Amino acid sequence: MKNLLNTTFSRRAFVFSALALSAVLMPGCANKDQAAGGDAGDKKPTIGFVQTGDLSDWRKAHTQSVKEAAEAAGYNLKFADGQAKLENQVKAVSSFISQGVDAIIIAPLEVSGWDNVLEKAKKRNIPVLILDRQVEVEDDSLYVTYIGADTYNEGILAAKWLVEKVDGKAKVVELQGSQGASPTINRRDSFLEVIKDHPGIEIIASQAADYELTKAKEVMEAILKAKGDEIEVVYAHNDYMALGAIQAIEEAGKKPGEDIIVLSIDGMKSAFEAMVAGKLNCTVECNPLQGPKAMEAIGKILAGETDGIPKKQMVLDKVFDQSNAAEEIGSRKY
Repeated sequence: MKNLLNTTFSRRAFVFSALALSAVLMPGCANKDQAAGGDAGDKKPTIGFVQTGDLSDWRKAHTQSVKEAAEAAGYNLKFADGQAKLENQVKAVSSFISQGVDAIIIAPLEVSGWDNVLEKAKKRNIPVLILDRQVEVEDDSLYVTYIGADTYNEGILAAKWLVEKVDGKAKVVELQGSQGASPTINRRDSFLEVIKDHPGIEIIASQAADYELTKAKEVMEAILKAKGDEIEVVYAHNDYMALGAIQAIEEAGKKPGEDIIVLSIDGMKSAFEAMVAGKLNCTVECNPLQGPKAMEAIGKILAGETDGIPKKQMVLDKVFDQSNAAEEIGSRKY
């Protein structure tokens, strides 16, 4: 009987000690949860963002817009720089999938090459948002929505401005962006669509300069040597290439903006400065500040409210030229 009482007391003492220890430990655990932002349900969603690269002020502004909007929305943003290589972007997406992020945002370098990795994301139930540049996939359910500029319309706006400026007659040099990129394809196709109704406008040279200033300068130098006396207009797919062309034109002893009309797309502050200086004639805006719209969509996606999200969400763009550049330059954020 004595042994039984001792055993019972020992068990009760153990239980009491365990409860006392729990009472000591629990406040510490609660403090730890609070320091982490609450219970598991309050954990910040993690968003993976894959960018094309960091080669221009436009792209830097685009990246910054996404980062700031993600922070404002309370998301943990993981960033990957594709360094202008599609394979780097695909690897980054695969890495985000392996990490089990809550959603992925991709600014794709090229339109194709995305089917396999997007299928992997879909199998893991990780929603994908396409930003800035579009993709072409066999199954468009592999991504939720595209948010970006209407790059096809940008080419139309540029061509219409030119038609009016030159009264439907001009010999044009086209500086294309990166081959395979949706803005390059759209800005070329739409420009051609407009000028086909104006046979007096002729593209006498067209070459890729990959959206880079230095490469555009080199390309333009070669074209000026071959056809310098014929060139009346330069149509560049972005401002950086237009600025490179301007340098080449000046070094060839001609006046950009006067001897040769220079027309571009993006609407960077440096383009406005060139317009105020009389060297660039026109730029069609392609607004990089797409972060807030992207995070608004991510919020709906994570809440399971995807039914009301359109497949394409276009950012409105404007046309600026030397007539309004001076009054607008102060408001440029990129």
